[in-house]
Amino acid sequence: MSRTDPLSEAFSQTEYQLVGHDRRLVQTLKEAFKVVKGEQHSDMYGKGKIIEDFQDKMAMYLGKETSVFFPSGTMAQQIALRIWCDEKGLKRVAYHPLCHLEIHEEDGLKELHQIEPVLLADKNSVIQLEDVVNMEEEIACLLLELPQREIGGQLPDYETLEEISSFCREKGIKLHLDGARLFEILPYYKKTAAEVCSLFDSVYVSFYKGIGGIAGAILAGDNDFAEKSKVWKRRHGGDLISLYPYIISADHYFDQRVHKMEKYHEDAKELAELYNQCHTVSTLPQEPVSNMFHVHVDVRKEELESILVDIYKTTGIGLTSYLRDVDECTCSYEVSIGDRYEKVPKAELRKAFQMLDNSLKKH
Repeated sequence: MSRTDPLSEAFSQTEYQLVGHDRRLVQTLKEAFKVVKGEQHSDMYGKGKIIEDFQDKMAMYLGKETSVFFPSGTMAQQIALRIWCDEKGLKRVAYHPLCHLEIHEEDGLKELHQIEPVLLADKNSVIQLEDVVNMEEEIACLLLELPQREIGGQLPDYETLEEISSFCREKGIKLHLDGARLFEILPYYKKTAAEVCSLFDSVYVSFYKGIGGIAGAILAGDNDFAEKSKVWKRRHGGDLISLYPYIISADHYFDQRVHKMEKYHEDAKELAELYNQCHTVSTLPQEPVSNMFHVHVDVRKEELESILVDIYKTTGIGLTSYLRDVDECTCSYEVSIGDRYEKVPKAELRKAFQMLDNSLKKH
């Protein structure tokens, strides 16, 4: 029998939790199906009204000619880069050192597609125009992740995006957007999704992060790109006989939450300010540019775990379910704001952070 993690266990028993929308329960799918007529036909191998309507809806929202629904973003993005490499006749792409394809996919891009990555920028910084301009290698495609999750969800300024886009088009380099959290950054840029996506040749968005669906992704671009992506989707085994549980939940929670992203962003800024007022605590970025940020605390992981468990039991408020070591004296965790945050009583929230501050001053 595996030993229960004390912090995770204490977090699960709190009345109020600051992060996310809710626990990942079967109820998430049941809620989405409440408004669906049972006699409606499912999709079949990528065809049918239920998938085609949603693809059309997302293509319009993203400002692209068409889009294709995928069961996973990992599949969608590898395929996007493969298409652009084949078109150029060059199997080399560039992205950030902490890109999802580089650190979370078991070298899928290299092993399945024999594509060589060029790592741009320092791992603690976002890609800037000079990183692209000064690149010595010739590449078929540049991938930009907005926001850059592994460094707290940082973003380049919008003018930088426009300059990178113009440079890539001038040089014949395709520009792909890892927009897993695209919806969440629109309030900061004060742009529509279509305006941001117009800078890119292809776009991937996720439906289980800020949107809170059960799984699934959209890959959008022009018609030729989309048709090629469907072939690769079949080759990857992503053309399941039916994807409607993912599509229905994606559509349902997209409609419920996409308009809440500005509220999530404001809540994230409020919460980050509370963290930054605590002894030895800092957030990255200091002021969030989306609904997410990282919390860094200058105490040992075991010590902070004990402090948090005590706060959870005393206040009923859960800040995080996990901690990770940064070094011997610092630990961190990620915060992502959703529907839960607004339900937390502000008086109890301030009490929890006062306890956190007081406890950290003793260490």
